[in-house]
Amino acid sequence: MSIEVKKITDPAFKKYGRVITGYDCEELIKKMGETECPEDAVIYVPSDAALEALPVAKDFTDSLFGGLPMQIGYCNGNNKLLNAVEYHRSSEFNVACTDLIMLWGSEQDIEDDYTYDTSNIEAFLIPAGTMIECYATTLHYAPCSVDGQCFRCVVALPRDTNLDLVVTLRSEEHTSELQSPLNLVCRLLLEK
Repeated sequence: MSIEVKKITDPAFKKYGRVITGYDCEELIKKMGETECPEDAVIYVPSDAALEALPVAKDFTDSLFGGLPMQIGYCNGNNKLLNAVEYHRSSEFNVACTDLIMLWGSEQDIEDDYTYDTSNIEAFLIPAGTMIECYATTLHYAPCSVDGQCFRCVVALPRDTNLDLVVTLRSEEHTSELQSPLNLVCRLLLEK
């Protein structure tokens, strides 16, 4: 299956996110050059102390997150697959440190049986140096590489997002309750 890669200026982009301007991300992008970038895998680090110590982190906290605690991490590597999608209960902010391709869909297109038709996914080229907001209802996952090159992407989210989940089984209802430190709950049907 091939997919058209659209520019972030395409009107279709507005459904999923927006371009963010007005932040000096030069030091952040430079610091990202020191992070690991595997040639044959993708790594995700939800919180990186060195990135969070940069002055722009306070700017993000104060304006993008309304003063609430936030984390800055990264997703780096080499990827050409769509093998999962996720969404959050809040927006995710990304800074493309290299050119990269984001594969995005809409939470509203998830079927009642929790399946998703991947033909609904749209691809967007995010040029190096661009900051974007990925809306809470946008399905997304790891970026894809451009021309087989390693990508580097800053990921800013509310503090404690994407950490290990605490699992409590309640067999009488055949559900598994997954709870993050932010008390966001997701219920999944388990097979008997």
